[in-house]
Amino acid sequence: MNLRSICIIAVLGASTLGSPGATSADPVVPKPVVAIIGTGDMGDSLGPRFAELGYTVVYGSRDPDGEKAQRVAQDTGPDTRVTTQRKAAQAGEIVILAVPWPAMETVAQNLGSLDNKIVIDISFPHKQGDDGYYVPLVETSSAEMIQQWNPGARVMKAFALQASYVIDDPGVVGGPVSIPIASDDHEAKEQVAGIIVAMGLDPIDAGPLRLSRELEAMQRLYGVPFFQRRKAAWEFYFRRSYFWECIWEDDWSEPVADAKNLAQIPETQGEPRPCPGTR
Repeated sequence: MNLRSICIIAVLGASTLGSPGATSADPVVPKPVVAIIGTGDMGDSLGPRFAELGYTVVYGSRDPDGEKAQRVAQDTGPDTRVTTQRKAAQAGEIVILAVPWPAMETVAQNLGSLDNKIVIDISFPHKQGDDGYYVPLVETSSAEMIQQWNPGARVMKAFALQASYVIDDPGVVGGPVSIPIASDDHEAKEQVAGIIVAMGLDPIDAGPLRLSRELEAMQRLYGVPFFQRRKAAWEFYFRRSYFWECIWEDDWSEPVADAKNLAQIPETQGEPRPCPGTR
């Protein structure tokens, strides 16, 4: 059994077993509906993966009756439907904004109320500059702007630093791929981290939503080998290190940030290693 299979069993099992002492007679809590706004390269990869995990997927498209949108819905699964962007967003409890810039600016402000919905921004707010590399289109980050436009939403930046083919098959690159999550909502971050693990990927707590700026800067780095036309590109992988607490000792006992709302992210890289000289 491979890592991906183990992760899917662990996360799906936790979601269906419920609280300790639960029995087979206890009702199973249905998974939230996932709305994917956009049927392009990333939307048509994320949709089938969510459907595999038992989520109902609804796509939002500018042309819901078009051949492309209908084909993506058909490829996702029998219970998948496609409608307008606004209707999809209203139907979803998790809303994934898979729309490019500058279209995002219009789309994200015209989806209706997104209050209490988890809104995942995966967009690339860049353009190619005169020197051939990416330059930013926004002063802060797209995720922060989406939060300003939708103040009641639980906005995060995630699924933004990997290729769509990694979503299709995480094993294609021959090793783990990290998915950083930046959000001000630790509960939403934990929920999405569980989904990421179930997909066979490695969730990373990337701090508050304002650090989406750094993730979007990393998106620009991601493009470097493509613009240079190198044969080998890269996928981000954050290898865990367990020795900071060995250096700082007692001063390492309490968080200095997110002290009351520290997200509990699933561990996918093994047990913490002991400090040197201990067992």
